[in-house]
Amino acid sequence: MSRIGKQPVPIPAGVKVQIADGKVSVEGPKGQKLEFPYHRLIKVEVDENAKVIRVARPDDERFTRSLHGLTRSIIANMIEGVTKGYEKRLKIEGIGYQATAKNKGVELTVGFANRVLMVPPAGVTVEVPDPTTIVIKGADKQKVGQFAAEVRHVRPPEPYKGKGIRYENEQVRRKEGKAFAGGAS
Repeated sequence: MSRIGKQPVPIPAGVKVQIADGKVSVEGPKGQKLEFPYHRLIKVEVDENAKVIRVARPDDERFTRSLHGLTRSIIANMIEGVTKGYEKRLKIEGIGYQATAKNKGVELTVGFANRVLMVPPAGVTVEVPDPTTIVIKGADKQKVGQFAAEVRHVRPPEPYKGKGIRYENEQVRRKEGKAFAGGAS
């Protein structure tokens, strides 16, 4: 049995969960709604008395075992997303490198001839508390992580000087530059 899949997902107060037509719909206290169409082999049911969601699988085939834990994790992430939300922080390093909030997106000045405008998907917000910090927030874990990866991809940190966009706690492996080839004459 899947250790993750067999654990019930607790439903906190203020969260509404509905299961219909192969979809799990979760609505949070702040009004965010998330939907997830689960695979037809997996059985998802809500226990109203215990305030939990249970995920079950019909057999021990490799494919259904993999779907079991995945489905449970996605549902747990949806519930955490509508209650607490998700956040990714990015740091910009480099002389003259900066970010500014523009409309609903973020405009990056990271060493290119033109500025790069990144517009987040629906349900994701971007804040720029200072020119070298970008905060990406949202209820959907996948969308927040994907947009953060796209922003980082504009100018990933380079290993010699460490310039670029990185996650807040990311450790950039630094390389030593070429040594001076002295004494040849």
